[in-house]
Amino acid sequence: MAAGVMGALALKPGAIAPVTPAKAGAGPCDLPPAIAALKPMTEGIQPITDDERHQRLARAQELMGQQGIAGMVLEPGSSLYYFTGMRWGLSERPFVGVVPAKGELAWVCPAFEEARARELIRFGKDVRVWQEDDSPYEVIAGILRDRGAASGKVAVEERVRFFVMDGTRQALPGATWVSATPITAGCRMFKSATEIALMQRANDITVVGMKAAFATLAEGMTPHEFGANAEAAFERLGGSSTWALVGFGEYTAFPHGSIKPQRLKQGDVVLLDAGCAVQNYQSDITRTSVFGKPTARQTQIWNLERKAQDAAFHAAQLGAACGTVDDAARKVITDAGFGPGYKVPGLPHRTGHGIGLDGHEWTNFVRGNSTRLAPGMCFSDEPTIAIYGEFGIRLEDCLHMTEQGPKFFSEQSPAVDRPFA
Repeated sequence: MAAGVMGALALKPGAIAPVTPAKAGAGPCDLPPAIAALKPMTEGIQPITDDERHQRLARAQELMGQQGIAGMVLEPGSSLYYFTGMRWGLSERPFVGVVPAKGELAWVCPAFEEARARELIRFGKDVRVWQEDDSPYEVIAGILRDRGAASGKVAVEERVRFFVMDGTRQALPGATWVSATPITAGCRMFKSATEIALMQRANDITVVGMKAAFATLAEGMTPHEFGANAEAAFERLGGSSTWALVGFGEYTAFPHGSIKPQRLKQGDVVLLDAGCAVQNYQSDITRTSVFGKPTARQTQIWNLERKAQDAAFHAAQLGAACGTVDDAARKVITDAGFGPGYKVPGLPHRTGHGIGLDGHEWTNFVRGNSTRLAPGMCFSDEPTIAIYGEFGIRLEDCLHMTEQGPKFFSEQSPAVDRPFA
């Protein structure tokens, strides 16, 4: 699910109020026994190789050629990392990668950072610098001119900041500026076997860590404490970029959390939406259960949610439009008297989002999305049922498309009182 916090740390976009996890950096003796007993699960991980990144760049150039795009401009972020392995912080000083349709990629860097940049750059030897009283946009434009893009199409990655794009556009007025999403999404949406393996390990860690965190639930616990336990578990298991979104009772109906103070009591619905990364590849899992004995109403809605999640999974067949997956899950919920559409009580958001290097990336299980499912695509499957003033149920497992159809990264939750298989 998308980010937010219910008094617990969340590192996904849209967080309400980031906080420091309880007992940050705590040693095993300071942790609950169920978490202290955990051991790293990262042995044998195979990282993305330079050969695979070369293949990615070649595929990007192939797509650029098909669409008549002469060059692509990237700033630091997931796409630049995907193609080059380069991580660099964003500041007011532009650091840019330029991928041409033909030939070697090039870099634009502040002159005083050149030595450090050259230590990190693994692809492309053309590093052009600008002094503090120079225009970095003229330098970017110079690369594009040299690569034959002075009057052609230049694609700009969606995370490139406006001032960088605008400055370069003014420095190269003869070019036509287009979105790079067909190139970046055209590559990143389809995961390799190595990427799938990294995401599988992140999901495995998340399930084990969540199970350990659920074992720490106690009367009077706050969402922050529960979320901190989950994050501590992921860290013990070797996950990075950990996050947790937690809600108790009626606040489980808020998909992205509530600022209201909460303390766990008997009969509360408990929602934990959490994940981590392995080699920068993300997991995203939600488990919803009840602290104590579930009521007939809680069980009924939980079972309906599971039925909707199943419907989405079975609709996610090769060649199907992504929008039909949302249709299938939403029909289960609306046929039960909720909604219609996005109305609450009911399912107020899309059924799932793409996932990979980013927790949310292309494309989505959302009404009207005609993108066809193909091998290598990865999604969350999470048709929430939100009932404001009562509670919410979300079951979320991520899936990937194989040559035979959809496959979950994690085993689904079997019952309201058994959040883990």
